[in-house]
Amino acid sequence: MSDLLQHQLEFFTRPEYRPLLAQGRRGIEREALRVDPQGRLALTPHPAALGSALTHPHVTTDYSEALLELITSPHADPAQVLVELDRIHRFVQQRLGSELMWAHSMPALLPAEPEIPIAWYGSSHIGMLKHVYRRGLAVRYGKAMQCIAGIHYNFSLSEDLWDALRKDQGSPLSQRDFQSERYIAMIRNFQQRAWLLMYLFGASPALPLNFLQGRPHQLEKLADDTLYLPYATSLRMSDLGYQNKAQVGLIPPYNTLGEYMRSMARAVQLPYPEFEAIGLRKEGQWIQISTNVLQIENEYYATIRPKRVTRTGERPLQALCERGVQYIEVRCMDVDPFEPVGISLQTARFLDVFLTACALTGSPLVDLPRANEYRSNFATVVREGRRPGLLLHRDGAAVPLAQWGQEMLDEILPVARLLDQQSGGNAHVEAVRAQAQCLASPELTPSARVLDQVRAHQGSFHRFALEKSREHAASLLQRPVTGDQLDRLCSEVEQSLSEQGDMERRDTGSFDEFIEAYRAATPTELRC
Repeated sequence: MSDLLQHQLEFFTRPEYRPLLAQGRRGIEREALRVDPQGRLALTPHPAALGSALTHPHVTTDYSEALLELITSPHADPAQVLVELDRIHRFVQQRLGSELMWAHSMPALLPAEPEIPIAWYGSSHIGMLKHVYRRGLAVRYGKAMQCIAGIHYNFSLSEDLWDALRKDQGSPLSQRDFQSERYIAMIRNFQQRAWLLMYLFGASPALPLNFLQGRPHQLEKLADDTLYLPYATSLRMSDLGYQNKAQVGLIPPYNTLGEYMRSMARAVQLPYPEFEAIGLRKEGQWIQISTNVLQIENEYYATIRPKRVTRTGERPLQALCERGVQYIEVRCMDVDPFEPVGISLQTARFLDVFLTACALTGSPLVDLPRANEYRSNFATVVREGRRPGLLLHRDGAAVPLAQWGQEMLDEILPVARLLDQQSGGNAHVEAVRAQAQCLASPELTPSARVLDQVRAHQGSFHRFALEKSREHAASLLQRPVTGDQLDRLCSEVEQSLSEQGDMERRDTGSFDEFIEAYRAATPTELRC
């Protein structure tokens, strides 16, 4: 255990400071493809019964018109987050008719790429900007990759907690800057340790044959319609999933918030020849926001991001530059196909322990060789994390995955105890101990369980995932949303449709003028 972690654990045992641990916020964004009863990608529009994908606070779409994104409000207790997530799932399934929410991160059966519908957000300038951005993703990387689904876990510690630590350490930084830099330090710790999350929670060791759309690969065949790697944990997070050669080396090690923002600002302003060759328009229509390395900041594919809630029309960089880091977004979690809402409460509690430990542990600055070591470990685990005797590298030395993983669990166990002391019970300690079993017995991991189930379905990923999707739909429909909760959700649908209409009526000027102004909105002090 680091000296800083030991000191801060002792700090939060004091009665006056311990309550601060319960004042942070957690939220979940779960992506799920809509599919027809046979498990084929739904080609229908986003259902009006779910409201406006542009303005609804809890039900929207990501890349494809069929890729739902279900979003909770932030809560102090992950149990509250899961209750809300469950309620949103039940409501959505009630309104999908015969369609299902796909129970896996890797896509259902996809049509030919031209037939995959890009999400539509209406004719307002903001709605068109979101649509054009997705057109850009299509021409840059293809549509199939954008149909992958995941779980995003949003996490923050309270501002009062950060301020208490700032005063305890006698930091000369302002409260905002201290909080921002500690979140960046937390991200450095996360990047070193993120391979453990892939081992413990990766759930995509197999994928449908047609996902690759004829691209070359090194996967093995499990059945006529299924490819896999025998020891993989998360092919979603491998180079078969979110890959972007334009982004290689884009962001240097996360050593300061300013360094991160300057790198991101360069990327949204730096022309990229391959994207320049595509052009901005085709047949008079915008097909990408820019021809630069990134169209917008969100195009950067990262396992974790520093975040700040943005105002309407505000760019993420603007928000971070003006008001600092507010929370972090963990983006590497696979959908758990064994859970109707894609994640269990025990997993959420483990993430709370893991992320709190990352926030409170000392984090020295990282040079490029060390950052490359982190990336190499992560890539190794997503492709062969369950391989017996697998070695990773720590500070240049080889170390067995199981040994290092157990050392990490031992290190964060005191954090789990502290969180349990604050909340009562032993749920956090049990969440850590459950993952120790997975380290000792790889067959207990979600990726191993998925492969077992795929094999039990004649080696067909599609048969397994479709069966789970049907099971989850039936489970959700057995507990329909009723009463005041249903009235509130229906009101949100109607309000979102009304808000979209208002936005479309209020717009002035041309979309060309709007998109040019948006592209120019990088904070002045970060311009290259």
